[in-house]
Amino acid sequence: MAILVTGGAGYIGSHTVLYLTQQNEKVIVLDSLQTGHKEAILETSFYKGSIADGSILDEIFSNHTIDAVIHFAADSLVGESMKDPLLYYENNVMGTFTLIKKMMEFDIKKIVFSSSAAVYGNPEKVPIDEEDSTNPTNPYGETKLVIENFLKWCDTSYGLKTISLRYFNAAGADPEGRIGEDHTPESHLIPIVLQAALGKREKVVIFGDDYNTHDGTCVRDFVHVLDLASAHYLALMRLRNGHPSSILNLGNGTGFSVNQVVEACRKITGKNIFTEVMSRRPGDPARLIANSEKAIKELGWKPVYSTLETIVEHAWNWHRLFPNGFSPVKKNKIKH
Repeated sequence: MAILVTGGAGYIGSHTVLYLTQQNEKVIVLDSLQTGHKEAILETSFYKGSIADGSILDEIFSNHTIDAVIHFAADSLVGESMKDPLLYYENNVMGTFTLIKKMMEFDIKKIVFSSSAAVYGNPEKVPIDEEDSTNPTNPYGETKLVIENFLKWCDTSYGLKTISLRYFNAAGADPEGRIGEDHTPESHLIPIVLQAALGKREKVVIFGDDYNTHDGTCVRDFVHVLDLASAHYLALMRLRNGHPSSILNLGNGTGFSVNQVVEACRKITGKNIFTEVMSRRPGDPARLIANSEKAIKELGWKPVYSTLETIVEHAWNWHRLFPNGFSPVKKNKIKH
């Protein structure tokens, strides 16, 4: 038996593939490499292609005995989704439709879905529970919610068992430095700050310092990427053990402000990182923190790398060793 991981060459996907192989799971990766990196896939079977391509799914499901799918493949830039919502509905929603249709044809009835805290929109309270209202404020979050509901009805009608994982701010990197975070353009806070530490940016822009938080800057729930990877494996095992479908938050349960992140990066790197405060960005909530008690109870999940210093240290190890990331200009020598 094998697991198909769609989007397995992306940031969270590649770390999950690494974790799965460490659990002696056979893994098949499907990734278009639109934003993922082939170099992030260490030792596993790889197919280049889109989840919207039924023929490549036919090939994978015919050539391998797949018992479950972990589904990461998606476009995920909020700003881009606001500019081109049709692209996000086509790639995320219709792509998932094709994937699920093929899964049904091959009688594959287990899927772990990479959802997002973006389904909540501006939260009514913090920390956020799974039962809280979902009101996405951008097309990206809306597509994730559409897919969650789509999967719910597939469970009702076809017996497709699903665990949708709504995670907050993924951060960090493989502690051994084999793979890490490499986006173009970079939109995540910690790698942006570390790019400034490397001299690849002149400064870090802080959008607003007048929020109702302890230091005036936004507070976010950063969760280590390998803790997310372990949660996907535990969710898969729960489905294999015959448990019902579920929706779970994944977060640290502790919020860290933008200023705290910058200070942690200064401490870990020993670099003088310059910042500039600008006006707030529209739609940025002051605080986003997950209540992950349901995941802890149902999965037996517990974040291992929970301190901000550890998350930053692991990210810095990667960025310091590979300042160009997976750039073809300077290939990484990946330690196996």
